[in-house]
Amino acid sequence: MSERRTYLLIDGENIDATLGGSILGRRPQPQERPRWDRVLAFTETLWDQPTTGLFFLAANGEMPMPFVQALLALGYRPVPLSGAPDQKVVDIAIQRTLDELARRDDDVVLASNDGDFVPHLGALVGTRRTALIGFREMRSSSFAALLDRGLEFFDLEYDVEAFTTELPRLRVIPIDEFDPAQFL
Repeated sequence: MSERRTYLLIDGENIDATLGGSILGRRPQPQERPRWDRVLAFTETLWDQPTTGLFFLAANGEMPMPFVQALLALGYRPVPLSGAPDQKVVDIAIQRTLDELARRDDDVVLASNDGDFVPHLGALVGTRRTALIGFREMRSSSFAALLDRGLEFFDLEYDVEAFTTELPRLRVIPIDEFDPAQFL
């Protein structure tokens, strides 16, 4: 019998688009991007079991070799994809992977804010440990029903600590965390 493991599915397109388009309002600088090694380490300690990190990316016929080599060096398994211009290849591949994981007993962590995964991830909630990593204020509201059913959520910046710089995010601050010096 094999050891139980966690599969970490990274929707790199969604995280990058959310970071650049919604949080920064511009293309992220290298120092503003997530440290993917921290995300993998967080996931490994989350349920204290081995983790397989799958990083899905749209390659559009051209392999981004420096990025792929960096992912390999961090311990990820890159999943470069291509398809027709009207296909959301990363979404399709993650949905198919979630469907395949429904036939297995492993635990799942999805890094995305995209509500397109709710039905596929929803099929796993309650049958094994499941979690979502993303930006709390950018997370699709359609995940709310899954959170009520036991899906765990971790903020990419605040919980996972995947960034080396503080992002300019507007968020609701719990009063116990409020520091007026940050506003003065």
